[in-house]
Amino acid sequence: MNTAEAESISPKWGLRCVLGGSLMGLANLVPGISGGTMLLAAGIYPRFIEALADLSALRFRKSSFFVLALVVGAAGLAILLGAGTVKDAVVSHRWAMYSLVIGLTLGGVPVLWQMARPVAGAFWVGAAAGLIVMVLLAWLQLHEGGSGASRGGFLMMFVAGVAGASAMILPGVSGGYLLLVLGVYVPVLSAIDSLKEALKAGDVAAAMDPVLAVVLPVGVGVGVGVLVVSNLIRVVLHRYEQTTLGVLMGLLVGAVLGLWPFQRGVPPEVGEMFKGRPLTAERLAELSPDKFPTEFYTPTTTNVFMALGLVALGYVITMLVSRVGGAGRSD
Repeated sequence: MNTAEAESISPKWGLRCVLGGSLMGLANLVPGISGGTMLLAAGIYPRFIEALADLSALRFRKSSFFVLALVVGAAGLAILLGAGTVKDAVVSHRWAMYSLVIGLTLGGVPVLWQMARPVAGAFWVGAAAGLIVMVLLAWLQLHEGGSGASRGGFLMMFVAGVAGASAMILPGVSGGYLLLVLGVYVPVLSAIDSLKEALKAGDVAAAMDPVLAVVLPVGVGVGVGVLVVSNLIRVVLHRYEQTTLGVLMGLLVGAVLGLWPFQRGVPPEVGEMFKGRPLTAERLAELSPDKFPTEFYTPTTTNVFMALGLVALGYVITMLVSRVGGAGRSD
């Protein structure tokens, strides 16, 4: 085993992998924050991409298995344990969660900038392209994802898995954000929470419904998306480093555009069109707050300062993670 591979299975790397994986799992539950950004901040992003590429090419290296097992295991545990709590926090305290997420996301900017130095013209071209993509996604989320609509079906959940996997790997692109745009954010988190409750109760029959309807198709989509996107990123990072890092920077900065924190769920009224048909009193009584449409509102001065404080807190957290991980070009 060479020196580089030995370092990849050291206790230091193990800690970084568990930390990065846990943050990635929690990040993919929150619309707006990127799991890839958290891996980047923890200093394990390039090694994670290499490990995925090794697996897809059937190169069975001990160090790659070590990295993938810790990152994926920590991420999966964080998702399983945090799905219900994070969903409730986003629904009940949207402005606070979105403010924190803005800070967490922007904290990845210095890390990515350090990786790109010295910056060339291709970097700025890529950054403009990435920013345009995120502007379009923000527009879609405003006009579609915020409607409270939700979609289902095996194919849609498979597409959601592919999109979520792509976002999980790409710094700046949020898996939860894309799930919101696709209209499957709440169904996916609800299914994960239902699975967790069924497992806790030891009810195998109850666990099968969310597994077959959501977890299985999403899982297959995630597997396909991870293998395809990881190899694509590995190639373009080697061949077009400055342009690729520029695109990632544009995605990262643009990710905050759809996260205006001062919005809230508004209960629809009887007679309104909801999910394509008039809303009855019976259907309204069955609606939970996580399915309400959202609207923007004017914050108080106190809200603004508290939101800015949470943005600063999120920024500091990501910066501290990057310091612990030693993120930068050397990795």
